[in-house]
Amino acid sequence: MPTDVERWKSEVYGNEIREHLFEFAENGWESIPEDERDAWFERFKWWGLYHQRNGQESYFMMRIGTPNGVLEPGQVRAVGEIADEYARGPGVNPEFGAAYADFTTRQSIQLHWIRIEDIPAIFEKLDEHGLSTQQACGDSWRNIVGCPVAGKDKHEHVDALPVALDLHETYKGHEDHTNLPRKWKVSVTGCREGCGQGDINDLAYEPATKDGEKGFNVRVGGGLARNEPRLARGLDVFVTPEQAGEVGGAISALFRDHGDRENRYNARVKFLMDEWGPEKFRRVLQEEYVDWELQTAGEDLREEYSYNSGHANGGHSDHVGVHEQNDGNYYVGLDVLVGRMGAADVLELADLAEEYGSGEVRLTQRQNAIVTDVPEENLDEFLAEELLDNYSPDPHPFMRGSIACTGTEFCSLSIVETKNRQVRYARWLKENVELPDGVEDFHIHLSGCTASCAQPQIADVSLRGMKTRKNGEAVEALDIGLGGGLGENPQFADWVGQRVPADEVPGAIKNLLANFEDARESEETFREFVERLDEEELEALIEPEETDYEDPMMHNTKLTWYPYADEDDMDDSPAPAHADGTPIASDD
Repeated sequence: MPTDVERWKSEVYGNEIREHLFEFAENGWESIPEDERDAWFERFKWWGLYHQRNGQESYFMMRIGTPNGVLEPGQVRAVGEIADEYARGPGVNPEFGAAYADFTTRQSIQLHWIRIEDIPAIFEKLDEHGLSTQQACGDSWRNIVGCPVAGKDKHEHVDALPVALDLHETYKGHEDHTNLPRKWKVSVTGCREGCGQGDINDLAYEPATKDGEKGFNVRVGGGLARNEPRLARGLDVFVTPEQAGEVGGAISALFRDHGDRENRYNARVKFLMDEWGPEKFRRVLQEEYVDWELQTAGEDLREEYSYNSGHANGGHSDHVGVHEQNDGNYYVGLDVLVGRMGAADVLELADLAEEYGSGEVRLTQRQNAIVTDVPEENLDEFLAEELLDNYSPDPHPFMRGSIACTGTEFCSLSIVETKNRQVRYARWLKENVELPDGVEDFHIHLSGCTASCAQPQIADVSLRGMKTRKNGEAVEALDIGLGGGLGENPQFADWVGQRVPADEVPGAIKNLLANFEDARESEETFREFVERLDEEELEALIEPEETDYEDPMMHNTKLTWYPYADEDDMDDSPAPAHADGTPIASDD
């Protein structure tokens, strides 16, 4: 039998959801029938809206898609203005204030505390600036990701930006691809570093050469979600840039027709790939979905992949810093710690991009921002700007390597607080831990649950939200994994530490690095070190320890409506809000 979600989608889905959204906006939050809210919340995702967690009823997270992370001139300012005007709720974050934007691991933007009554005004402003929330969530084509400096990189193999933009324009809102069994994540990269992270996407185009022609090899079935991570598998298919769009639509249609609609847990294409294998997948694609003969795979560049590889490669491979473009101008990658930037800083970023560059800003899958098209004569003045004191192009490795998901601040799935915690972890580690010689990159990813939004399985140190008991009290805790990464031979982290109390994690990382320094062979990298040891040896490296680090969220365990609330009680929630924005008690 089809799932509830499939039934809800069969009744209303796709572009038609927009008119219902506007009706609810006109009549206010209370007009959404209580017994239909689950259905409507699922449908709203197609237009980029997630209802926030318990205690925050009537508030939504809004995701804005930015294909390949490109924000054209004027768009950053629009995002900052929307955040400043509409993304202010009843809760104030102690690190980031009352209004901010989150840059995601899929080169998108998320805003919080959005009220449904404000949706028409927000959509109008987005439309005016060529932005949209369409299919930013939901069971359809998500934001296309790829190398954030595609088209500007001096060293790229093939310009992937036109392909990414063509896929975006073709399949966003396309009726034949509106309702897929589950989300559909696509990566397009033409650079030699592999920063499109194709290995963890449903559909990946990776740079390749066939008979002297530049194009892409096609891989299918990657993903990190839950406890079922998979690496994408090659289809033995090479496509030219001109063929990429048609083949992408064919593979999407195959997934639409053959994906599991009876069990949402098994509905991702990685499970279809498990069942069929690449050979059958390619055969069905050729026989039923493509009316011309597919070429076999070409020579790929995977042996050159260095992005998030954890191996010594003579550079950072994350696009942070100052880099020359292919036109003689420069791009400057700014480190945005855990991907969060206050609304005032977003507006300042827009000012600086316009003053020193072309006004364009690009977002990366490491939650950072890049200002492009800066002439050489503008570099010194730009680098001296005060904003770059907080968003450095030359950050400390613990700052550079920190990624965190939304966490319990807003997410109903998350088990622990993440953003503020990872900020505090990074600061403490910077002040208290000396990195071993030769270690210039060290990635720590904190995910609030097993959904993997922070991509923890591909980090040097992977952190995953759990709960445990300490001194008789329930506390927030983290599982610890080691040795994940991408590159030429990608691998997922080994989960070797279980339910470590949150305040003992920085001590565990400090001890881990000390043990690594003592036991490493020659100039062995951390990832090479982890690959050499077995699970029992790895577990022994983690020695959880209390330090002078203090964790203010440790005892929350989702007891309050907001992790930073003064009162330790869900009943103190000011949600939901009336149509005029006046908050009322949750038990009213």
